[in-house]
This record gives sequence, C-alpha cells and structure tokens, in this order.
Amino acid sequence: MMKLLIISPVRTVCDTDVSKVFFPGTAGGFEVFPGHAPLLTSLSPGNIVYTTVSGEEMTVAVRSGCVRLLDDRIEACVETVQP
Repeated sequence: MMKLLIISPVRTVCDTDVSKVFFPGTAGGFEVFPGHAPLLTSLSPGNIVYTTVSGEEMTVAVRSGCVRLLDDRIEACVETVQP
C-alpha cells in the first residue's frame, strides 16, 4: 500500500491509499508499485491513473507537474487539473 497525494495550486485533488499508480512522465509513462525506489520526475500532459486499495480505478487529467516518491508516499504537484 502507498499513500497518494495529488495537489494543485487551488485544491487537494486526491489524498488516498493506493495499490498502484500510472503517471504520464516527460520521458514516457511509468507505473509505481509499493516498494518502488525513490523518485523525482516531471509530468507531461496526460492522465494519472491510480487503483485504490479497494480495487477502484480512478483517473485525473493533468497538463504538467512533478512527482516525488519516497518511502511509499507519492506526492504529485500538478500545475493544472483538466476538468
């Protein structure tokens, strides 16, 4: 299990426990699972897709941002969240 926090300048978009997350990285899309190595990277326009611990798949559309991963805590700061 990992903790996912997605924030924009105006609100917290997501603050939940997840089993996996897909990010649209600037070097290509990538998935994060529990136990992943520490990471700091930027995001391209696309969808963040995460699976909650209950198995529900959720999608958040973003234009840009960055992701920090440390000790199964994922923090995504997104410049703009598309409706």
